[in-house]
Amino acid sequence: MSSNDYVKYVTQQVVKYMDTPKEQRQQQKEFKKETRTPFWSRWFGVLPISVMLWMKKRKR
Repeated sequence: MSSNDYVKYVTQQVVKYMDTPKEQRQQQKEFKKETRTPFWSRWFGVLPISVMLWMKKRKR
């Protein structure tokens, strides 16, 4: 990818961002926050979740 292609891509993304209404950008941001996976599973996988569930079950 040449630098000219990169500049073209970045310019397109900025123009696309500027053309979308502010309300729509805020809605997209909120939707992304809601659908994001929890921090522990993103960084460490399924193991921490399984340990937490096991500990909760063990306390009962």
